[in-house]
Amino acid sequence: MLSTLKPIYILFIIYICSLSASAQSDRVQFFPLDQVKLLDSPFKQAQEVDKKYILAMDVDRLLAPYMKDAGIEWKAENYGNWENTGLDGHIGGHYLSALAMMYASTGDSEIKSRLDYMVGQLNLAQQKNGNGYLGGVPNGQKIWNEIKEGKIKAGGFSLNDRWVPLYNIHKIYAGLRDAYLIGGNQDAREMLIKLSDWFYELTQDLSVGQFQEMLISEHGGMNEVFADVADMTGDKKYLILAEKMSHNIILDPLAKQEDNLTGMHANTQIPKVIGFQRIAQLSEENKWNNSATYFWENVVNQRSVSIGGNSVREHFHPKDDFSSMLSSDQGPETCNTYNMMRLSEKLFESSPDRKYIDYYERALFNHILSSQHPDKGGFVYFTPMRPKHYRVYSQPHENFWCCVGSGLENHAKYGQVIYAHKNDDLFVNLFIASELNWEEKDVKLTQETTFPYSENTTIKFDHKGKKKFNLKIRYPNWVKGGEMKVKVNGKDFPVTLSNDGYVIISRKWKSKDQVSVSLPMHTKVEYLADGSPWASFVHGPMVLAAESGTDELKGLFADDSRMGHVAMGKMYPIFQTDVLKKKDQIVLPTKANDEFKFYLAKNDFHANTESVSLIPFYTIHESRYQVYWPILSEGEVESFKNDLQSKDELILKLESLTIDKVASGEQQPESEHNFKAVSSLTGQENGLFWRSTKSTFQYVLKNPEEAAKTLRVSYLTGSDGNPFKVVINGTTLVTEKFSLEEANKLVERDYDLSKIQAKEIELKFESIDGKETEKVHYIRLLK
Repeated sequence: MLSTLKPIYILFIIYICSLSASAQSDRVQFFPLDQVKLLDSPFKQAQEVDKKYILAMDVDRLLAPYMKDAGIEWKAENYGNWENTGLDGHIGGHYLSALAMMYASTGDSEIKSRLDYMVGQLNLAQQKNGNGYLGGVPNGQKIWNEIKEGKIKAGGFSLNDRWVPLYNIHKIYAGLRDAYLIGGNQDAREMLIKLSDWFYELTQDLSVGQFQEMLISEHGGMNEVFADVADMTGDKKYLILAEKMSHNIILDPLAKQEDNLTGMHANTQIPKVIGFQRIAQLSEENKWNNSATYFWENVVNQRSVSIGGNSVREHFHPKDDFSSMLSSDQGPETCNTYNMMRLSEKLFESSPDRKYIDYYERALFNHILSSQHPDKGGFVYFTPMRPKHYRVYSQPHENFWCCVGSGLENHAKYGQVIYAHKNDDLFVNLFIASELNWEEKDVKLTQETTFPYSENTTIKFDHKGKKKFNLKIRYPNWVKGGEMKVKVNGKDFPVTLSNDGYVIISRKWKSKDQVSVSLPMHTKVEYLADGSPWASFVHGPMVLAAESGTDELKGLFADDSRMGHVAMGKMYPIFQTDVLKKKDQIVLPTKANDEFKFYLAKNDFHANTESVSLIPFYTIHESRYQVYWPILSEGEVESFKNDLQSKDELILKLESLTIDKVASGEQQPESEHNFKAVSSLTGQENGLFWRSTKSTFQYVLKNPEEAAKTLRVSYLTGSDGNPFKVVINGTTLVTEKFSLEEANKLVERDYDLSKIQAKEIELKFESIDGKETEKVHYIRLLK
């Protein structure tokens, strides 16, 4: 074929290929999943449970949105829940990724068969569409035609009146990429390129301003996947597209190390930043890497809790105030941690440093491993940090949340980061029982460990001949300086820490060589980053927590209701939380036995409570739990508890009177309440979200027992004082107007609903003469 091409084009191909090869050799590379095999451990067990969940799902129902959109008569109906209410098809993309990962990790033939079948059917749908497009977005072709014509109407969670269609199709882009790169399906490569070409042609006439307007809507990691396609093909047009798909309102401040993250929807931003770092790997501009690095440092060190998670009600809370984290039933979202770990991978590839793996390990052991039920399967959306609350698990045919999609992947790729390599360096990053087959070097090793239940690991080599390379073993940040011990074939090896945080052993390795590593763990107190007295206990990388009862675990295994992912059972008062005494030296939990069980002695508490047993957080399931305790001096306890009580009693009383509620401007609550709008605006002020309109917006509130007596609306008032209408079931309830004294404040209004008898209440806010309404912050339907 090359003989038919012009010489200058041949040189261009050679140049592009050499650039790609150079870029790969300059980066650390994680091993393909099929070269790493898990051995007996909690991770191996979690992988097997995930595989059962994957096989329990119906592939044809997951394919249904794609086939129907292509006009193919199909034998199965969509799944319900998020899969037939606007995000149709998004789980199908995740499922394709999970199949590829699970096949690579296990070699399971049934998983492989499903992968090939799914790609084959999707290929038929793409061919039927005829233009390279492939998606399950309801009436998607109409949206894409509007965008091609430059007709763009974007909100944070909508685009041209559809629920985040770019976010949706990103999942099938990623699924095809993974089916090819991880699962080895060659058809998926060509399908991905066709799909990328479709989007390139769709958007080629859009201006920079139109692109950026489109990116207001949540769009997942579209920039990352186009950078991947650029790397796969050597075609620069995809890298240009990746840069166009990068949201400047996020990129530019981060590049200047400006923190505007408070109040932002967390998992809208994290995939964008993964894309920034992926572009950085293919670009010479520093802004991409600078933005990603600053974002990682900010989120990990200033916005995360000890399990490695972040966000409250899906949004970044203020760095200096974690109180909402401790009070909310919607704590860290699993998707966020999934993506922060992916960002850590990308940063480590470009600049290997143990800090990225230290975070990865903390998040892996404590958040990700805990986010799947260890026996029955099922994935967790929110992991509340509220003392004595609990989590909810998905079911295979009922729930199709975003965290189900990422959950399917999480437990299929535990081998991803255990080992890595660069030239003649072999990194041992994580201490997980496993086998590595380094095919490129013809090196085989086994890591034998029961870590964290034992404080050591042993690496054994089993390959032919002698192989010279550098074995780099991570020196974790939780091992004190000088305590890590290494033996090579039974002889002490001098432990010296390299600049990247690894211990380097250089030699010619042969079969039967053995490296023993001692990893002493200590228990420490770890406070929240806001400087408050709330703290958790961490032993080595393991977060310790207490079980706190199994009563009223409402919705433990979720039904198919729109908000079934939230643990809506009884919330226990925070002010009743036990307080630990602050002494000259805080008394730490004591290890009780060899079963990784600890206890806090009775006299460590301010009150007369029983001693509390602490165990690794990831082992707690089907139970309420407590991760954080306040640690106070004698003189601080009373005022601290009184302050907590005054706030928490109000919250609990209000919740007990609440029949239904909507947080305006937040994605999930609005989607749950049939949100509709014409010319609507959203934003946030000091972490408080709002929605206003120059026309109308509305919700449907649930009143199943017809017990509603009051409608309470919280407004963030402006200075204009424009009048507007509050409309109930088509009838104006009141024409509202705020006084000058009420301007620029958070103001609550209670409206009488005692004459309204209906199981559903349509609430509409309507402007007068096209003037903007006040900003609606929160809505409650009260008994």
